[in-house]
Amino acid sequence: MDKTELNKLQTYMRRALQSPNLEVRARPRKDDSAEVYVADEFVGVLFKDDEDDDDLSYNFSMAILDYDLDDA
Repeated sequence: MDKTELNKLQTYMRRALQSPNLEVRARPRKDDSAEVYVADEFVGVLFKDDEDDDDLSYNFSMAILDYDLDDA
């Protein structure tokens, strides 16, 4: 993903999730995905799905660990 694409995704996710502290960052040595952070805490991975020539989509994957729920 190039810088323009990362910026578009970050703008969309900030608005959709109402989180101005969200950042979409490039992954080292990977060009088909990006890392998502909120206030410098890693929260998930954003995958680019361009297998179909006509359709481009992105999938956000976020793992929630059981001990993270103790703080809720």
